[in-house]
Formats: sequence, structure tokens, C-alpha cells
Amino acid sequence: MLKRKKAILALEDGSYYEGLSFGAEGETSGEVVFTTSMTGYQEIITDPSFKGQIVTMTCPLIGNVGANREDVESNGPKAEGFIVKEISEVYSNWRAEKSFEDYLKEYQVVGICEIDTRELTKKLRSAGTMRGVISTVDLDVDSLISKARSIPPMEGLNLVDEVSCKEPYEWNQGTWKLGEGYTYREDFKYSVVVLDFGIRYNILRNLVDVGLKPIVVPSQTPPEEIIKMKPDGIFLSCGPGDPAAVDYAIETIKYLIATYNKPIFGICLGHQLTALALGASTYKLKFGHRGANQPVKNLKTGKVEITAQNHGFAVDPSTLPEELEITHYSLNDETVEGLKHKSKPLFTVQYHPESSPGPHDSRYLFREFERLISDYKGK
Repeated sequence: MLKRKKAILALEDGSYYEGLSFGAEGETSGEVVFTTSMTGYQEIITDPSFKGQIVTMTCPLIGNVGANREDVESNGPKAEGFIVKEISEVYSNWRAEKSFEDYLKEYQVVGICEIDTRELTKKLRSAGTMRGVISTVDLDVDSLISKARSIPPMEGLNLVDEVSCKEPYEWNQGTWKLGEGYTYREDFKYSVVVLDFGIRYNILRNLVDVGLKPIVVPSQTPPEEIIKMKPDGIFLSCGPGDPAAVDYAIETIKYLIATYNKPIFGICLGHQLTALALGASTYKLKFGHRGANQPVKNLKTGKVEITAQNHGFAVDPSTLPEELEITHYSLNDETVEGLKHKSKPLFTVQYHPESSPGPHDSRYLFREFERLISDYKGK
């Protein structure tokens, strides 16, 4: 049993939790959120959409399968901190290379354990997400509460610039397969420019699986440069922060929709930015949707898909322009989960069909994107 230092989590409402330190020692701050995923903690902490946030795991035991170099969604952890009830000091999995705690120490991620995450989750669900601070170096509660209250609120915050790539790159890695690991592809049917607002690797892998070659470009790439690349389609990625604050991306998407008649597919932040580009509005959810078990209804098929989600903002349905129709909605709170343009080759979803972690119910959307590109090839 490791001897752990005391740690404190303080929230902007004046409440605090005394626990123990795990991962790196130090201090971190951000918007405190919770996810209902039972597995995939390594994918969660490396998800760029968690930039600016401290993640609470509702699953009470974390770390029992260790960590490895493969189960990541970016080049390292993006979440600001991690909150768990119990961190497993023993890990057992045939793919594990180190403990999850050692992984967090390697990347200097501050965590707190041995607090009542059920009570914390209920608080966030009732009062909404809150700004918070985790510290092992400042144990003065009043000081930490003051620090929490000084953190910039998520509304109006552009975090895309902090997670987007700096230079364009191409991708040819497909999804992981038992006995093979990650597959690689050289024969592609079509090319797709991916606007990187905080892309998850498994989105790129799923694009590769259906024969689409991703060319990933920084979020601030001018639309004229994208058009010069002559892609067969355009993909708008997920990402963190307030979509309304990423004004340059909204203008880029507006230009591409108006001038480049090629299929466009957006996920999560890409979905929200597309709606904004077409005249709709977004709003902040009380506590967001985060987890691998969120039910969504497909209005075209009538089927219910269990989806992976990670977002704190949503599209306001009352502001949708006439040319957009709702294709999916959440069965939990009826928020907009999918949109389609009535006359242009454009569709978006709020959730994560790449499912890493999560169910594979919605991976058909990547095949639909490929078919749409095939239909529009040459037009």
C-alpha cells in the first residue's frame, strides 16, 4: 500500500473534499465534470475535448487494467486533472505496460482519490458543472476556493487553439484488431481534409477503415487553402470549449458550405460549429453528456443507438434554419444529436461514432460518409 500525500478538491460554491494524492503531485484547475463510462480511462484522459476540465469517474475503481502506448486518443493527456473513488495499485491485463498512476506521473497529471465521487456527481448533476482546484501543495481551503472562483468560465472560452495540430499531416492507421494490432492502409478510394479542432485518433482510424485518406490540417487553415487541396470530402472534428468562441472556424465552415460542393461530415464540436455557421445558436448544458452509454434515437430508422458522448454545449433546436433537419435526438433530455442539410451533402452528429471507448452502434456513419462522397464524386 503506497503512502499518499493529502490532497484537497475545492469547488467554486465553497464546498471541498479531502482525499489523497495519486498521479503527479502539485496543483491543477479547471471545470469539474463527470463521465459515466465504466471503462476506457486512458482514452478519456487523452481526449482533447477534456481540455480545460477535471474529470470525475463515476465508476468507483479505476486503474485495474493499467496503461499502454496504444489506448490513447491524442499525443498525451489533455484533461487537467482526474478524480476517482479508488485507484487500483495492482493492474492485470495482457496489454498493460505500466500502471495508470505511473502513466499520469509521466505526463504530470494531478489526481485525487479516496473521496466520495457519488456525492460529488450528485452535486454536479444538481447544481451543474463547477470550476474547481485540486492541490497537494496548498491545503488552505479558503485559498483554494478563491482560486476556483478565479478560473475563467467555460462560456466564451476558445480552447481549440491549444489542442489543434500545428502542421498538416496524413494518416493511414486503421482500427485495432485482435491478433493484428493496428492495421495500416495504402490504397485509398478518396481523400478527406480533416479540420483539427481537437481530433481523436479513432475518428481518423475509422475514416481509414472505409477507404478515406485523412489529411489533417490546423484549425486556422484558410478555406481557400483547403479547396486548393481538392479533397473529395471535408471532415469537421470534435474539440473542447465553447463553440461560439471559435469564430474563425465558423467563418471557415460557412465559406466551405457556400463555395465547395463536396460532402461535409462533422462530429461533436464540428456539429455545433456547422449549426452556428448556418445561423443557429448553441447553449451550455447544465452538466453535459459524458459517457459511453447515452441513448440516441435515429429518426430515419426509428432505432435507438447507444452512443459515446463528451460535450458540454448543445445546438438550440428553436434556432435551426429551414435548411437543416434534425436526424437524431437524445432520449435522456431531447437535445439535438444529429443534423442534415436538406439540399447540400452535409450531415453532423453530436455524439462520437468512433466509440473509443464505447459501443459500435453508430460506426455506420463513416460508411454513410464514404457513400456520400462516392455519390458526389465528379459532380
